Amino acid sequence: MREFQKLNNLTGWAVFAVATLVYLLTIEPTASFWDCGEFIACSYKLQVPHPPGAPFFLLVGRLFSLFAFGDVTKVAFWVNVVSALSSSFTILFLFWTITLLARKVVLMPQVSGTPLKTNPAAVSDENMTTGQKIAVLGSGVVGALACTFSDSFWFSAVEAEVYAMSSLFTAMVFWAILKWENVADHPDSDRWLILIAYLMGLSIGVHLLNLVTIPALAFVYYFRKYHGQVTTGGVIVTLGISALILGIILVGVIPGLPSVAGSFEIFFVNSIGLPFGSGIIFFVLLFIGALVYGIFYSIQKKKHLLNTALLSLVFILIGYASYGIIVVRSNYNPPIDENDPENIISFVSYLKREQYGDRPLLYGPQFTAKLEDQVAGAPLYRKAENEYVIYDYKTENKFDKSHYSLLPRIYSNRPDHVEAYKQWVNLPPNDGRPSFGSNLAFLFKYQIGFMYWRYFMWNFAGRESDIQNAGWLLPWDSAKNLPDVLKHNKARNQFYLLPLLLGVLGLVFQINRRGRDAFIVGLLFFFTGIAIVLYLNQPPVEPRERDYTFAGSFYAFCIWIGLGVLAVWDYLGKVLKGDVPRAAAALAICAVVPLLMGFVGWDDHDRSNRYHSVDSAKNLLNSCAPNAILFTGGDNDTFPLWYVQEVEGFRTDVRVCNLSLLNTDWYIKQMKMQAYDSDPLPISLDFDEFIQGKNDYLPFVENPRVPQSGLNLQQYIKLVKEDNPAIMVRSTRGEQISTLPSKRFTLPIDVEKVKSLGFLNASETNRLEDRMSWTFDRGALEKKDLIILDMIATSNWERPIYFSSTLSPSNYLNLREFMRVEGLAYRLTPVRTQGASDGEVDTDLMYTNMMENFFYRELADSSVYYDENYQRFILNLRGSFFRLASQLFAENKKDKAKEAINFCLNTMPDSSFPYDFYIPQFIPLMIQLGEEERAMQIAEQIGNRAQKELAYYTQYKPNMDREIRYQLYMLSQLARGLQSQGKAEEAQKYNQLLQQYGRF
Repeated sequence: MREFQKLNNLTGWAVFAVATLVYLLTIEPTASFWDCGEFIACSYKLQVPHPPGAPFFLLVGRLFSLFAFGDVTKVAFWVNVVSALSSSFTILFLFWTITLLARKVVLMPQVSGTPLKTNPAAVSDENMTTGQKIAVLGSGVVGALACTFSDSFWFSAVEAEVYAMSSLFTAMVFWAILKWENVADHPDSDRWLILIAYLMGLSIGVHLLNLVTIPALAFVYYFRKYHGQVTTGGVIVTLGISALILGIILVGVIPGLPSVAGSFEIFFVNSIGLPFGSGIIFFVLLFIGALVYGIFYSIQKKKHLLNTALLSLVFILIGYASYGIIVVRSNYNPPIDENDPENIISFVSYLKREQYGDRPLLYGPQFTAKLEDQVAGAPLYRKAENEYVIYDYKTENKFDKSHYSLLPRIYSNRPDHVEAYKQWVNLPPNDGRPSFGSNLAFLFKYQIGFMYWRYFMWNFAGRESDIQNAGWLLPWDSAKNLPDVLKHNKARNQFYLLPLLLGVLGLVFQINRRGRDAFIVGLLFFFTGIAIVLYLNQPPVEPRERDYTFAGSFYAFCIWIGLGVLAVWDYLGKVLKGDVPRAAAALAICAVVPLLMGFVGWDDHDRSNRYHSVDSAKNLLNSCAPNAILFTGGDNDTFPLWYVQEVEGFRTDVRVCNLSLLNTDWYIKQMKMQAYDSDPLPISLDFDEFIQGKNDYLPFVENPRVPQSGLNLQQYIKLVKEDNPAIMVRSTRGEQISTLPSKRFTLPIDVEKVKSLGFLNASETNRLEDRMSWTFDRGALEKKDLIILDMIATSNWERPIYFSSTLSPSNYLNLREFMRVEGLAYRLTPVRTQGASDGEVDTDLMYTNMMENFFYRELADSSVYYDENYQRFILNLRGSFFRLASQLFAENKKDKAKEAINFCLNTMPDSSFPYDFYIPQFIPLMIQLGEEERAMQIAEQIGNRAQKELAYYTQYKPNMDREIRYQLYMLSQLARGLQSQGKAEEAQKYNQLLQQYGRF
């Protein structure tokens, strides 16, 4: 092996080792928030995650989970290792990519007045001097390590998400096309193209982001094959062909082939009367036969390009075949079986992500477009006893075409979205039609400027903090005079623009020396960044930061950071004449960039010893009685629960019921099945009564015949089951639909039965009546609301029903006055609370749960990094402790109240979690409990902090109105609490601050 090749391989593996060590040292030991809990649970038992699934990721995750050797608490770590190794292998291929490109810059530079050499085989590595070797390898080291320590890439590397493995496939296919470029004249060079096709097929089973590399790959092929005949027309044709290939895979292969197979299946079963599966078998045989014939034809006729294309399609399909695991596992009905894709019809819907709806891209309605009509679209089939039957039709919304626009960026009519649109592009207050210019303004200001450029600068300039919507830093943005929340925020990373400047230097240098290569890397950068911005068409409000979406673009920029070493090396030739010293100096200067990024970014990417994502799930489950039903909301409310039940086997008697999924028929059907120790949910409605299209939306249409006392809930559920004409009206589509005839509900109570169940305390038993009544506070029932009411009416209080305390108020169905707090969840009871509209506290149960049955691992360790998501969960915990302590004090249980407060303050100290708006509410209670000295210290600490933050935000960040309002609320709570305890002088100080900053 040639010397340079040996050095290239050894250095690449050394960089890989560094990246692997970094990621293993900073990896999260358990399931992180968001989708990670779901992916780990589905990997461990090969279940079916949310559409469009990630079957290849699950298979690899399942393999790595075996290294836990039976210790279920280690499963999450080993599935996280999949991302760590995927990321470090990405770094390895990035290193080799940079050195391939750098080699061409050094050996085949573009010289003014001479043609550009594009054949990498034209020169030998043996011609490289020692200094050139150091410069080329140094460029790979610097660029690869810059990517290693980049904010977004590092974040995905230490958790069980698909983005790390998706980045690996991106790195592999881009490296492979450069390897093909080196041997394109060899007879067997097409094996690299076949490898690329196979990798792309596999990547479909991880994430579709890898497919956007196709334009860059196409131009490598074009420039290599036609390097002496490159024309403008050829460039346009190549771009068109690459778009066609992308469309064929994205539309024709991924959902297209299963859709055609579904049409065959419906025809063979419904029209010919053959058994289920016959149409699919015929289609598969026909398709394989056509492929085989095409391949043999291309060989016989010596049509090389056709042969390569067909073989590439075959290998894409081989990789894509990992999706078979989704259908196979769904047929076994695992507990997590999202969308139930067990047949070809539901599988196509799963692939198309139909449950999420769609967004207009090139042309469509804006938010001001009025809905004019709803018509029935394509039929929806489901598998019946002997055939596929049409159970509904897709609803096609018809909007006012006068409010359509090209590139409709301002499209969502959600009230909070509309308000955000107005803030971003200054729309007229009367909701006039946005202009095309308004859409472009939103695209450039928000979608590109805020949601891409801000993330880009986080990675290569610096990040202000981990507070959502935080900005990026300029070199002169120092920490002087910053409030503590920013000054001591571990995610405050100042890179002094050095990575950005080195990358720009590398870009300019490559343009000057290898313009076509710069164009190819630029395509990769564009299609993994700005093109994704255009495709996603993001709304103006997001629940979390989305920088991971653009990690491929940041990866591409790191290529230029690496080539920046060559730029410095080239410039130093003017001042340093020695070959080796010049290269060593360039490497030493540029190595500052990744070292700075790693040093500054370590503390906020180190997730070791962080467990509360899982502990919060266990705490929520331990808030529930045995065999309970627990209603949850978003991802962070549900996925960690799935993880602890599916993987660690914790509290499998509790049935977690996600309300956003409870609007779907397949999920309701699954809730009616046994799952581990949890009995089927008490849902009386049959499948035909909650199938998609049936009882999705029950509008309020008042019926005067309903008694003033209210609508009997049990009778109402019976009317819905019967499709009783008494509650039916005709919809806009001409169908008969059920309605809500009254907003007043009543439910008879079997008093003796409820008493015998023993879940009421003495006070509640004394207040138990034979009927409960309440008023529903919305204009319609959604399907999930109907199912909840069905369970309440059917369970007869034998099955405990809980609502997570993090749900939005509308999800409680206005039943909070019948709920009691037992921890982090509200339990529904048939007894109206006494003077508490947000639930009554059962102090004995809640004290036992929170002080004895909850988990608080490492919360008091200030060295552990807790980002904003964890801060929100601690806010919820502190709020629950306040409710417990204040109720204990009201019940004259002062010792227990003091214990609860001290336990809260010591377990979740300010050093780990800065005091939030619940802490000022503790202060008057602490004073009354004899803890005045500590209370006043905390009050002073909160007040001083609020004053500093308000002074900073109002002077330098007036647009951060959320933080300003938050600190004003803290001061108002503080002043009110101190005033109530006779601390008028101290309260006056904070009232003056309120007057000073309240105008903002």
